[in-house]
Amino acid sequence: MEYSEVQKIAKDTIEYIKNVLHADMKLTDVRRLCEEKMLALGADSFWYWDVGAFVFSGDETTVSVSGREYVTSDRLIAADDIITIDLSPQCGNIWGDYARTIILENGGVVEDINSIRNSEWRNGLLMEEELHAELLRFAVPQTTFEELDFHINQLITERGFINLDFLGNLGHSIVKDKNDRIYTEKGNMALLSSVGYFTFEPHISVKDSKYGYKKENIYYFADGTLKELYFQKFNVILFLFYIFIRN
Repeated sequence: MEYSEVQKIAKDTIEYIKNVLHADMKLTDVRRLCEEKMLALGADSFWYWDVGAFVFSGDETTVSVSGREYVTSDRLIAADDIITIDLSPQCGNIWGDYARTIILENGGVVEDINSIRNSEWRNGLLMEEELHAELLRFAVPQTTFEELDFHINQLITERGFINLDFLGNLGHSIVKDKNDRIYTEKGNMALLSSVGYFTFEPHISVKDSKYGYKKENIYYFADGTLKELYFQKFNVILFLFYIFIRN
């Protein structure tokens, strides 16, 4: 299985859970459903401390904690609520890593960020979009992890936000063993292009707020340009057709 296929398992699981989230649902049930869905879609395990889905809601969304210490609370989702889900599927030591903050208003998921009525939540998710767009604009193969860390954290501060990550970093390399990861952090002079894939997952809030926001994708360089990792079914079909007509 390719990295894009495992990442698609995580993406499809987020789309699935959006359709079943509802008020009065326990976070423990959200985690269970996400993990069951990833296994059904082809994951064989979960690479981050065997936790497939980190799930937080409300004022828990500011919490940043290692997987070895994480415990899913049994709190209930409210009709107007903010939920962050961070997924870690694995298949044969190939990782996926994908997170989204989801907004419920009047008991339903709000898909369009600009349609979120709660201005604080809307602004937080718009800031996540800005950070990911800035990553794509700023990063080149010669950019170091430290340079990216400095640039993005400076932007976070300039926009009036704070970095919530418990280690202060913004992401990590995708490897076979979690202990081999290198991070987007001060002092890491490795080039972004020196790794096959890396995550970008700013976990942000504003000072003294109860709410946090997270968006995580996997990125890689192709022909000198940074791209988001995603599964291109259409291209696979074209490739198979090409092989067929050649033979």
